[in-house]
Amino acid sequence: MAKSNPFSFVQQVRDEVSKVTWPTRNETGVTTLMVVAMAFLAAIFFLLADMLMGWGVSLILGIGR
Repeated sequence: MAKSNPFSFVQQVRDEVSKVTWPTRNETGVTTLMVVAMAFLAAIFFLLADMLMGWGVSLILGIGR
């Protein structure tokens, strides 16, 4: 690996960061809300799936009567 001096490294980092397309505040907010909504829906889905499977197992095994 080629060695480079710290100044050259910092300049390369600045060049790469300037190429990044940063999201706007609105895009960040919308994306955050979508992630929270999907996490909530996934939590509800897994809660219902767990309750259904628990009910099925207790029905099969005759537990909890």
